[in-house]
Amino acid sequence: MRRSLRILFSLAVLVGLGNASLAVWPIGEAPDLTERNGDARRGAYLARAGGCIACHSDPGSGHPALTGGAPIETGFGRFVPPNIAPHYTSGIGGWTINDFARAVRQGVAPDGTPYYPAFPYAFYGDLSDQDVADLWAAFQGVPAQESAAGENDLTFPFNLRFGLKLWRAGFHNGPPTKPLADQSETWNRGRWLVNGLAHCGACHTDRNLAGGRRPGQYLAGSDDLPGGGKAPPIRPDDLRKAGWTVSSLAFGLKSGVMPDGDTFGGGMGEVVRQGTSWLSQDDREAMAAYLLDEDTAGDE
Repeated sequence: MRRSLRILFSLAVLVGLGNASLAVWPIGEAPDLTERNGDARRGAYLARAGGCIACHSDPGSGHPALTGGAPIETGFGRFVPPNIAPHYTSGIGGWTINDFARAVRQGVAPDGTPYYPAFPYAFYGDLSDQDVADLWAAFQGVPAQESAAGENDLTFPFNLRFGLKLWRAGFHNGPPTKPLADQSETWNRGRWLVNGLAHCGACHTDRNLAGGRRPGQYLAGSDDLPGGGKAPPIRPDDLRKAGWTVSSLAFGLKSGVMPDGDTFGGGMGEVVRQGTSWLSQDDREAMAAYLLDEDTAGDE
């Protein structure tokens, strides 16, 4: 039912505006990071925090890390995370740092076409030029593995990529990450990670028929994840009711262990294994402090 409604919604939009006008509608801005030098070690840390390894790697395939992720089944079709190793034809070896910056922060491919929001670029929009340069330096140090990740397989009209330009007009912006003057450095660091790089809201927020996040439901959970999965609410009151404290949540982000002694499974288990377990204790505590809205790095 949801898929049928999505198709009808998209068809109405495309017919109403005319696909020709969408096809020529320019998007994105040309960045210039040519003179920016990156720190590969810091970039590798950011890549872990941003879920790059978890998404663009498929251990079950036997292929090296970052050469393409496991297919993501959604109501719009199947998305396949691409190879982002620096191979010239299979990966991003033919890109420039400016191509990379535009892709990561704006969701625009080197040829000017929009990326599908299965790539959570909306959450990366506030990454600084230095953040992007560091990420670029890290990916340049990855072995240039030739491995074809496969193609997306989307149903009509979602396979008409130019229609994403309209989607961007309504849903491109991510949640706020800028620091607030009346909050501590720890809380603000958590805000930057949770709302931005770690893109927690990509899974823990319900979406509308067009696949856009519902602003009023941010971090309130979702029962419509790819593959039929669910993500619980992670707002402060919900976390407290589930027994979480700042210290236990920070520990959970490292170990995958929940307050009742059970462990995270499914997608969250992968997030911990490939992402948050690699972060510093300070960053895990910052994320926990922000999520629980406690302006401290430890429990009261």
